[in-house]
Amino acid sequence: MLQDGKLYIGTSRKPDDSINKPEYLDLKFGNRHGLVTGATGAGKTITLQILAEGFSNAGVPVFCADVKGDLSGIGAVGEAKDFLLKRAQEIGLEPYDFQEFPVIFWDLYGEKGHRVRTTMTEMGPLLLSRLMNASDAQEGVLNIAFKIADQGGLPLLDLKDLQALLNYMGENATELSNKFGFISKASVGSIQRELLILEQQGAEHFFGEPALKISDIMRTTNDGRGAISVLAADKLMMNPRLYGTFLLWLLSELFEELPEVGDPEKPKLVFFFDEAHLLFNDAPKVLIERVEQVVRLIRSKGVGVYFVTQNPLDVPETVLAQLGNRVQHALRAYTPREQKAVKTAADTFRPNPDFDCATVITQLGTGEALISTLEGKGIPSMVERTLVRPPASRVGPLTDAERAAVMKVSPVAGLYDEDSDRESAYEMLAARAKKLEEAQQQADQQAPESEEQNGGSRWTLPGFGDEPTQASTTGKPKARSGYQRESVVEAAMKSAARSVATSLGRAIVRGILGSLRR
Repeated sequence: MLQDGKLYIGTSRKPDDSINKPEYLDLKFGNRHGLVTGATGAGKTITLQILAEGFSNAGVPVFCADVKGDLSGIGAVGEAKDFLLKRAQEIGLEPYDFQEFPVIFWDLYGEKGHRVRTTMTEMGPLLLSRLMNASDAQEGVLNIAFKIADQGGLPLLDLKDLQALLNYMGENATELSNKFGFISKASVGSIQRELLILEQQGAEHFFGEPALKISDIMRTTNDGRGAISVLAADKLMMNPRLYGTFLLWLLSELFEELPEVGDPEKPKLVFFFDEAHLLFNDAPKVLIERVEQVVRLIRSKGVGVYFVTQNPLDVPETVLAQLGNRVQHALRAYTPREQKAVKTAADTFRPNPDFDCATVITQLGTGEALISTLEGKGIPSMVERTLVRPPASRVGPLTDAERAAVMKVSPVAGLYDEDSDRESAYEMLAARAKKLEEAQQQADQQAPESEEQNGGSRWTLPGFGDEPTQASTTGKPKARSGYQRESVVEAAMKSAARSVATSLGRAIVRGILGSLRR
């Protein structure tokens, strides 16, 4: 499967169906990205599987999503089934060996893999707006919320942190608008409702700590093979916007954290983005522009991004132009849009005088594809009609017992399985609210002339107890803040039990896709 720094994909055929030549993907061009397209049932998942196997054996870590649940079989030894042996014989694959691959299972819900989390801070306002399908006004409020968190030393880690901050902003909208720009209480309320919907959809599992470390999806084994990180996405696909936003966040984190390596002999990581159309559906222009920028520049970080989707029209032309390695499975052309997709796919290949691409695309069988990869000085090879090789690992899913056994010996076992809820914006706002309430109660019991105003605090935003209390000016206690979701006693006990946040007093840094403004 790995020969002279190349990955064997399959064997091409001549017009008379005789064997032509083996088709390879050159490892040194593996970070030039790629595209795998084709109709349902045409063989995209098997192609993804054999590419992941090849990269793993070459020592390249792989991250991919298991949308249908059957990619998990890559962690088990393949079985000698008739149709696999027949394909191996057709393409002259000898010896056809079976093997299992080093797999790390991940799952946002923690059911079929190790938990995957990130913090609100790392997600940032732009991607969060995308996740919530926020309007321009709502995105503006989110930007202000993150700005307030930055200036106030309020770590935004999970949903309740942002909910508490939004409550505070709603109660002090007039004062904050004078400093940060107009804050509409209606927009704040709309965002809170969207956060509630996200919570009901399971997004609370995604936000929190411990956050995923990029290094844990870039592991290699003692025998030099790259670990294959498989994200269980069958349940996640019930919320496609969360799925697309998560993978986009992961891509942006890779871009931010990895150093420049130029053109390595093989990629540092290969990232397969299955159901790629979910990334671009209804995406604002600025987001597509950033995706294009990341795809174009992440190549120099040694990361190859491979989009897997049914239709090449699912990927914007500006991104499509960055994808050098192409695998096109069968497409059907019954509608005008499908006919356009066939023409688009055919036009992206370097023509082969032996056949017409547009015609052959509609005639390809299962496990057959038109393949063109980069060769020589990075020039696309002539497109060839190719029979894709059979996988060495199992075709089909692992059983629950087999998956549990793999997770038990995983190199990240125990690192992400338990939640960590340190002191953050929610506890800090609750503690300040309690302090303000106690000060108001004390002021209410004392004579007005004995009251003193607080001053000198670095925090001067309204509602934090650093300005004169309402009782000192009106003689009436201020109404209790409404952003606490539990009693102040419970909040105080929880806060005392947690470690002090290390990120106080410094600006919160977000990734390239998280720190953007519309």
